[in-house]
Amino acid sequence: MYAVIASGGKQEKVSQGQQVKVELLGAADGQEVSFTPVLLVDGSSVLSTPDQLKSVKVTGRVVGTVKGRKIEGFTYKRRTNQRRRYGHRQQYSLVEITSIAKG
Repeated sequence: MYAVIASGGKQEKVSQGQQVKVELLGAADGQEVSFTPVLLVDGSSVLSTPDQLKSVKVTGRVVGTVKGRKIEGFTYKRRTNQRRRYGHRQQYSLVEITSIAKG
């Protein structure tokens, strides 16, 4: 059984026991979080309408925070000696999916 959850404007396919990187949630380590399922597939049946997904619960436990890869950038304007280097490293919450319950 797997579900497609929505978090941080992105959708992710998850199954029970899987660890997923999602946008920073602001939750403490070890705290339980729940996600909004968009789609649930259980063998041959697919639940996708809002009426069918009312009773579906996807819960997880925050394992910690991790950092993504570093993005480096460089801007310049020619003939003016104007240059700028910058970098960014996004932080994510690492969540372990504990259960996918079908009502």
